[in-house]
Amino acid sequence: MTKEYGLPCPVARTLEIVGDRWTLLIVRDLLAMGTRKYAELAESLKGIAPNILADRLKTLEEHGLVEREFYSEHPPRAHYKLTKKGSDLNLVMLALLQWGNRHLYDGVSIVHSACDHDVMLSVTCEHCGEHVRPRDMRRKFKRREAAIAAGVHV
Repeated sequence: MTKEYGLPCPVARTLEIVGDRWTLLIVRDLLAMGTRKYAELAESLKGIAPNILADRLKTLEEHGLVEREFYSEHPPRAHYKLTKKGSDLNLVMLALLQWGNRHLYDGVSIVHSACDHDVMLSVTCEHCGEHVRPRDMRRKFKRREAAIAAGVHV
């Protein structure tokens, strides 16, 4: 069952959907391998219990991150694929991969197909296009309840 933080925070709300164990690994495999059958996902995620895989796929489907398409009715069998909303987690996965390579296990990289060099995330200002360093960023609260929950007095 997905934990509900009940906080007015985009990170907390995102974790309510993708924060359970195995969920981001399912997303990782669907991003990397495309549409997959249940059995293919179970095979690629060594150690996941069948009921956990079914539960995580159901949660992802309920939140519009995964679509299920049946390819057999008797017995019912389906393919799973990411929706546009689910595919938007690609940047999150790349950030986690880069952090993991830097601090935990340097074993996988994402490379630019045209030149075979590593792809790196960078933060750019939407308005001026300038590269933005962490020290040049700050939070801006668009909703009062989010500021209050973060302990910021407004």
